[in-house]
Amino acid sequence: MICRTSIFIELQEGVLDIQGKAVERSLASLGHDTVRSAKVGKYIQLRLECESPEAARKEAERMCDDLLVNNVIEQFRIEVEGE
Repeated sequence: MICRTSIFIELQEGVLDIQGKAVERSLASLGHDTVRSAKVGKYIQLRLECESPEAARKEAERMCDDLLVNNVIEQFRIEVEGE
């Protein structure tokens, strides 16, 4: 089974998001005065060959722990769709 696995990574609460602040300021300077805050994160999409969506989720969690996420300052969310 091929599972489309999406990983959403963002900074934890309380960690200064320098890129988000830059986006926020830039949008405001371009006249977008409705922006109150901006966060910048990462989105990674994988197609994993696994026995089940649950197995794909566990594999993605291991990948996050091994390489993709800095657990000191980032948090992540995983979504899995079977095909």
